Amino acid sequence: MITLIVGTNRPGSNTRKVAAQIEAIYAELNVPLHVLDLAKLPPEIFAPTAYAEKPKAFQSFADAVLQSAGLHVVTPEYNGSVPGVLKYFIDMLKFPESFEQRPVCFTGLAAGIWGALRPVEQLQAIFGYRNAHNFPARVFLPQVNNLLDADGKIKDAELLERLKAQADGFAEFVEKLKSVKLRGAK
Repeated sequence: MITLIVGTNRPGSNTRKVAAQIEAIYAELNVPLHVLDLAKLPPEIFAPTAYAEKPKAFQSFADAVLQSAGLHVVTPEYNGSVPGVLKYFIDMLKFPESFEQRPVCFTGLAAGIWGALRPVEQLQAIFGYRNAHNFPARVFLPQVNNLLDADGKIKDAELLERLKAQADGFAEFVEKLKSVKLRGAK
């Protein structure tokens, strides 16, 4: 199973709208997917004591990462970087097993013209440091407000095809690296 991480806790975010479309793409590909929406993180995870002892309510988030065959991270760009909640989430996960030899894929979106290039590169460095396998095909969504229709769906057919190719390629990457069968698995 692949775990899709929605990399912000901002209500009504474009990140969640894009992630919903990526979720649908994996469903079309018949690839099992679990969505981790950081907007649903338990508030007690933000207590200073959480570094030493993780709250029980966080366990399902940690388990989803540990049990996944691969991670697909959808990140917005906030102030030229990764959202603080995404970095904090990464910091709260078990070291080293959360990312050690785990395939990871990135989709970035931003209001600006670079489509979250900076945060994706920052995440690649973080995950690389943690010995994850970075999938090289990244997708960037620049000026995301212009890419979404009134229902929050991506209007650009070519961009949707790039997201489909990314998801398909990532599923194959995970299958080869982890020697697992994702498609058609029950």
